[in-house]
Amino acid sequence: MKTTPFTNIHIALGAKMHEFAGYNMPIEYSGITDEHLTVRNGVGVFDVSHMGEFWVKGPKALAYLQKITSNDVSALPIGKAQYSCFPNGKGGIVDDLLVYHYAEEKYFLVVNASNIEKDWNWCVSHNPDGVDLENASDKMGQLAVQGPKATELLQKLTPVNLSEIPYYGFGVGEFAGVKEVILSNTGYTGAGGFELYFYPEYGEKIWNALFEAGAEYGIKPIGLGARDSLRLEKGFCLYGNDIDDTTSPIEAGLGWITKFVDGKDFVDRPLLEKQKMLGINRKLVRFELKERGIPRHEYSIVDAKGAVIGHVTSGTMLPDTKVGIGMGYVQTAYSKPGSTVYVQIRNKNLEAVVVK
Repeated sequence: MKTTPFTNIHIALGAKMHEFAGYNMPIEYSGITDEHLTVRNGVGVFDVSHMGEFWVKGPKALAYLQKITSNDVSALPIGKAQYSCFPNGKGGIVDDLLVYHYAEEKYFLVVNASNIEKDWNWCVSHNPDGVDLENASDKMGQLAVQGPKATELLQKLTPVNLSEIPYYGFGVGEFAGVKEVILSNTGYTGAGGFELYFYPEYGEKIWNALFEAGAEYGIKPIGLGARDSLRLEKGFCLYGNDIDDTTSPIEAGLGWITKFVDGKDFVDRPLLEKQKMLGINRKLVRFELKERGIPRHEYSIVDAKGAVIGHVTSGTMLPDTKVGIGMGYVQTAYSKPGSTVYVQIRNKNLEAVVVK
């Protein structure tokens, strides 16, 4: 298995380790419930160094990204990032990603760990104009510092004014004595905070500084288990569960990152534009169970008569309210908030309501 700059720290701290996307990663430390609530109420640190990073540079970089991503990169000023996806040419999604406008004619893509090789091959194979591409995935470490107390903690360690960095904005500067750290006001928890990008050799120094400065805030390391429950509580998609090569961004409710603007002739545009115009047969929804239970991946979603109308893509039980929540694709007629559906759990059809 591959390691990150923090693998030995995780093991020393007694984390429950497991393979994820080829990496030896921490699944939990003090328990998913405790870690989930730590991020919701205070501040937690995630090792996300397994994520992939690609540089896209040169005078044709913008035109290239306009072709292979769904969002409108021309609207992205330097210092801002946008959520986007790679349409796969067949109506599905290669991956979802972040696009950073780092400098003039220089962009930075952050892709999912499980898709690094797949995404890299896709980017290379769709580069006929010789745009300068660099796979920097092994040359970068990343920590996500998330929670309502994250920004206050981080500000103690950097001269960069974090209050001036808007949501989905970023700055580059010194952090914990380390130069050229990317400080990005992003994260996949919905709890606020920043993601830090840095050279791997400085990882341990940054980790130690965070935990020393964060002691007064009750800072804790957080594993991938709570990362999943937090993103699900917020309703964020997970590639491989809620979106994949068979789901279109329109079906997945990602029309807001699929921009049909003039001059943007991107992969799958005609097909996706047709879906938006004519409508779709299924849609990704978020739901809450009205009865006690945990909806699991691939469980059937049925109507009041028991007819299958869809399937669960992600599900969990919230650690504080103990309410079962999930996401899944259902027939469009059942996709409006307030609609009643049923999840088949152990031969029982448990009532659920579709929510925003």
